[in-house]
Amino acid sequence: MKRIRAAIFASGTGSNFQAIMEEANLPVEVVLLVCDHPGAAVIERAEQHGIETLVFQPGAFANKEAYEQTLLDKLQDAGVTWLFLAGYMRIVGTVLLTNYKERIVNIHPSLLPDFPGKDAIGKVFRAGVETTGVTVHFVDEGIDTGPIIAQQEVPVLPEDTLETLTERVQHAERRLYPAVIRQLLEQDERKLDNHKTADHYSRQF
Repeated sequence: MKRIRAAIFASGTGSNFQAIMEEANLPVEVVLLVCDHPGAAVIERAEQHGIETLVFQPGAFANKEAYEQTLLDKLQDAGVTWLFLAGYMRIVGTVLLTNYKERIVNIHPSLLPDFPGKDAIGKVFRAGVETTGVTVHFVDEGIDTGPIIAQQEVPVLPEDTLETLTERVQHAERRLYPAVIRQLLEQDERKLDNHKTADHYSRQF
């Protein structure tokens, strides 16, 4: 399977970034890390893997469109075709959504549509629910509202603390996200192959 060129967007520690990088035979060449927090731990992880890092402070730009246009120029120069959000704490805007339609994917630490937004695990813990989980979804203009691709349940145990629940949810994230990325890219390649085959036969008649 052909390896695609991808960028990972992250703002924090980068545990999901690391999981993607360490997944054996994943058909992805991560060529860029986009980070909006200078000093975030994920930057060091990227350096350890020899991945170029683009660190931006959006507040330095006139508006969101200007910020995203700068990102888009960098992404296109690098030949990036997919964007994988891994703990990226900003809402993706029109510029990126338009240019990467159905190719921006995010992982969220709850069973969406329940508990969207920040501090999802904390919200789950305080709500006293019996089951939570993780969700991989396409990104749209809302906050964790895009079409769901896959989910995995994680039980909330009676003896759980916020720390133990967080650890188990993050473990589920690290297992699910690379598997879903592989599935998405395999499906995308099949669609491309089918299109090429249909185009070939249409030109024969």
